[in-house]
Amino acid sequence: MKPYYQQDGITIYHGDCRDVLAEVTADVLVTDPPYGVAFACRWANKFQGTTILNDGDTAARDAVLAHWGDKPALVFGSWKCGKPSRTKAVLIWDKGTVGMGDLSVPWFPCTEEIYVIGRGWVGTRTAAVIRCVGRNDYHPTEKPVPLMMTLLAKCPAGIIVDPFMGSGTTLLAAKKAGRQAVGIEIEERYCEIAAGRLAQGVLPLWSAVG
Repeated sequence: MKPYYQQDGITIYHGDCRDVLAEVTADVLVTDPPYGVAFACRWANKFQGTTILNDGDTAARDAVLAHWGDKPALVFGSWKCGKPSRTKAVLIWDKGTVGMGDLSVPWFPCTEEIYVIGRGWVGTRTAAVIRCVGRNDYHPTEKPVPLMMTLLAKCPAGIIVDPFMGSGTTLLAAKKAGRQAVGIEIEERYCEIAAGRLAQGVLPLWSAVG
């Protein structure tokens, strides 16, 4: 299959990951799949009304994880639709921002779940709650690059794959960390955005702070 983008150890494929993943060689899966919550952005911003393909249920997520098996994976999700099978731990992303949620209760939602599957994780033990504030510049459910870099730092060695790539944040974090990665995305507009983000390059530390 011809890559949509390929440079500096990072590859993007445009297509349905349920068709493409079998052709990809990778060691660790890190992804933010459709949660199964029929997402539609209700904020009055540039993403208002935007929906997520295949988000009516968790079938796409579950098909990918069934193919992936017991190999290490970090998978974002929602308590509303349940954990994937073989989940051995749950991390909490504290977004540090105010969500709408159920207005009948006196708490606003500001977290998302991250499911840990498989073995081989590395690094020192740290809290299962990760606080990281970001903003959505490229995708309505975009994850912050620092958050993804924090997660990748505990991933086993090898090639990262993100079957639900979106705007390419996982790939950008992998590039910054000097790791090889493969992304798959069903919507071509996000492939284009991800390729553009990756093509901007990674500044050396002295340039970033100088």
